[in-house]
Amino acid sequence: MPPKQTVILVNLGTPDAPDVPSVRRYLKEFLMDPRIIDLPFLFRWLLVHGIILPLRPKKSAKAYNKVWTNEGSPLMVNGEKLRDGVKAKLGDRAEVFLAMRYGNPSIKSVIKKTLDTGSGNIVIVPLYPQYAAATTGSTVEKVFAELKQYWNVPPVQIVPDFYEDRRFIEPAAAIAKPLIDSFKADHILFSYHGLPESHLRKTSEVCLGKTCCETINSKNRYCYRAQCVATTKALVKELNLDDNGWSMAFQSRLGKAEWVKPYTTDLIEDLAAKGKKRLAVLCPAFVSDCLETIEEIGMEAKDDFVAAGGEDLLLIPCVNADERWVRGTTELVSDYLD
Repeated sequence: MPPKQTVILVNLGTPDAPDVPSVRRYLKEFLMDPRIIDLPFLFRWLLVHGIILPLRPKKSAKAYNKVWTNEGSPLMVNGEKLRDGVKAKLGDRAEVFLAMRYGNPSIKSVIKKTLDTGSGNIVIVPLYPQYAAATTGSTVEKVFAELKQYWNVPPVQIVPDFYEDRRFIEPAAAIAKPLIDSFKADHILFSYHGLPESHLRKTSEVCLGKTCCETINSKNRYCYRAQCVATTKALVKELNLDDNGWSMAFQSRLGKAEWVKPYTTDLIEDLAAKGKKRLAVLCPAFVSDCLETIEEIGMEAKDDFVAAGGEDLLLIPCVNADERWVRGTTELVSDYLD
């Protein structure tokens, strides 16, 4: 009997608890990754340890406390439910694990468990719809950094970005449509996690021009913004939205560097100023609701929109562990199983 195959679902990560020590530990690992802050080591160390870590953990811990549930971190809870759902559908075909790029369960611990059990083919699923060096790139790099510690390494396959794959788009749209209709939204905003413009310039030969993100080709294959545009177009088509009924922006800007534009914070105020009253927001850069969706959009952005003259803002849930996404993830994985 051949060794059982292994599927490892990998998300970005979450602190172990919504307290200052746990958040500091998580932020330290996250921000010291050169794919997150692309500065030389000494400058990155001074920035993280001298400026960010003395101040940021306390503020972030307060934010995490707002979204933490009795079960734990929403990102972790939804990830575990997705893992269990995929495992149930795959049955005896494969073992299924959940790992986090930063925090626990770590990629290191999950790979060790996988290899200790004598796994056959390993399928890695980075749970980021769009490629970015700071997410998919960092995850893949970490996986192979851990694997190189072992003498015997089984075949490893990476499920690629699924930014316009129907198995992601259809569940996302199916969740959104009835909520948008019942909310009676007069505008739809697609809000993606932001990236520094410097990251985009490193991944695309032509970047940040007026039309370079409208199509994906060999020159911008790894451009995060181009893939976000493709995701938006696919969802607009699936939701049958009017051309003037939606916008696209980028959230979570950090520091003084120029990030991908337009900024969600600015656009929300502009939409309110233009008379939009009921705004529905989708966050298709995430498969699991987390701090950036629940607190940043569902709480802070909602307050900003109402303060600017809007009436109400509705956060559309991510695909999380919705049965349609469990089925879609299982199908994505099955493409790479023997």
